[in-house]
Amino acid sequence: MTEVVAGLIRENGKILIALRPPEKARGLLWEFPGGKVEAGESKEAALIRECREELGVTLKVGKVYAELTYEYPDMTVRLTLFEARIAEGVPRRIEHADVKWIKPEEITEYPFCPADKEICGKISKSVVGRPRAKP
Repeated sequence: MTEVVAGLIRENGKILIALRPPEKARGLLWEFPGGKVEAGESKEAALIRECREELGVTLKVGKVYAELTYEYPDMTVRLTLFEARIAEGVPRRIEHADVKWIKPEEITEYPFCPADKEICGKISKSVVGRPRAKP
């Protein structure tokens, strides 16, 4: 089983999502920024390292938002999604095809990696029924 971490990175009421490059497995699907945990590394340290390498930002990692196990045809992943915010830097497309800030209610409009879809549903449900902000 592969340990994977990701960040539910929020800023100004929006969530940061990243588009996988076309040449990678599950290419051109959106995901929450993160990656694989290396041997001897804590999950929080892995998330900080991955976001520094892939987005050029330093994160402040908070509590666990969700955990799940997903079986892809080629691998099984155990995903831990942390609440996070950017402490330093501006997200850049270093390893992704695109990065984007979206409103939580827009999350179902993007094709996400299968392992992330359950989490997208949780985020979408968390905004249903909330009064909308006035423009």
